[in-house]
Amino acid sequence: MSAAVGGLGVLPSAARASERILTARTGSMRFAGEEVPATDVWAYDGQVPGPVLRYRVGEVLNLTLKNALDQPTTIHWHGLRPPIEMDGVPFISQPPTAPGETFHYRFALTESGTYWYHPHVQGSEQLGRGLKGVLVIDEEEPPEVDRDILWMLDDWRMDADAVIAPFGAGHDKSHAGRIGNVVTVNGSLQTAEPVRAGERIRLRLLNTSNARLFAPHFPMDRVWIVALDGHPVPPYRPVEGRVWLSPGERADLILDLTEEPGTTVQIDDTAYGDQRRFHLMSFVYGTEPALPGRDNRPEPAGLTPHILPEPDLERAERHEVVFEGGAMGGMHGAQMGDRFLSMRELVEMGHFWAINQSVPTNMMTPDPLLSLSLGSSRILDLANLTAFPHPIHLHGHAFRVLTVNGKPVPNRPWRDTFLLWPDMTAEIAFVADNPGQWMFHCHILEHQESGMMAVVDIA
Repeated sequence: MSAAVGGLGVLPSAARASERILTARTGSMRFAGEEVPATDVWAYDGQVPGPVLRYRVGEVLNLTLKNALDQPTTIHWHGLRPPIEMDGVPFISQPPTAPGETFHYRFALTESGTYWYHPHVQGSEQLGRGLKGVLVIDEEEPPEVDRDILWMLDDWRMDADAVIAPFGAGHDKSHAGRIGNVVTVNGSLQTAEPVRAGERIRLRLLNTSNARLFAPHFPMDRVWIVALDGHPVPPYRPVEGRVWLSPGERADLILDLTEEPGTTVQIDDTAYGDQRRFHLMSFVYGTEPALPGRDNRPEPAGLTPHILPEPDLERAERHEVVFEGGAMGGMHGAQMGDRFLSMRELVEMGHFWAINQSVPTNMMTPDPLLSLSLGSSRILDLANLTAFPHPIHLHGHAFRVLTVNGKPVPNRPWRDTFLLWPDMTAEIAFVADNPGQWMFHCHILEHQESGMMAVVDIA
């Protein structure tokens, strides 16, 4: 890497310390310069986003969470497949870590890729105040690139004095979730990524917002997606240069920066159409000459595929999973325990969504939606009958996406989070190889907390 090229999200070296402590505490930060008031946040080690945790595949994550907040918290390792005791879901996989207490996480890191960590206690507020960070697990043989950078995409809802707005609005729960009015990349309003002509960059994109969809547009010729949710895919070019990411999803890109020195390439977000397009980031080329010998690079060969248990599709048992509710959804009510409640009754209790016409009696310890035998192959037929998109996340497992709206998906990618658009159906398949009670929920956090959550029990 040229010494003249810094970068907004340059990754640190892989961890070598045997153990580290991560403290969840209050703090303050400035999203822009001194002219913008500081914002009170909740942060890991006092920074937003939290420290990048970087390891090599096969190493052991060995970390103690120290809770210096005034409410309980946990850490969920989004996309990883740890033992259930390490998954960070309160009352199901571990007790909530109370103020002043600690919890020790230790497990092997078995798959390389781009992941992230966040609480699973009062998630909409704790994430919305800043508790989130990136976890990178390097491959044994990483791709040959000049730099490895990340952009953590996020949004915040603030008032004119940069104070984070209150949480829990019924409109957020029943509509599209808590969409903010300030967008940041790696916790900053900085919108310039310094680059050098001729570089090949690995760009790790993460959507860590409560509810906002992102679709950064790359108006460049040589852009390939090489991994989704941390799992390698055969390199392909994003359709029309847009990379769609719903909350919880990640994508790894390889980009060849072939523009002339002194050029600026603007990356706009296009998730909500041209009327709401905004400038997300720019690649700002330095004036130094292009790196020599980089004019005719071959297309990237791709990353080494993960070896995961393959579902036996011929023998797999099928389960229908239907998502209903929300504003304009047409749901008349749902089962809660042994009672059928009208939509009005559910709304009075703060519930707006249902899975298979059922809402958990206890949102912290829901009854299992599915009880699966250990090692069995399963196909879930997902259907979104609501007026809103839902990123569906399964803990502790990766699943193959087989079809969308009845059409086969090329290469059947492994995912842990998948965006279901309104009226969309999808088939996903996985092997229930990780014992425990695993959360299965919408990752629009306001939807999760108001009914769109369940447990998959594997034993």
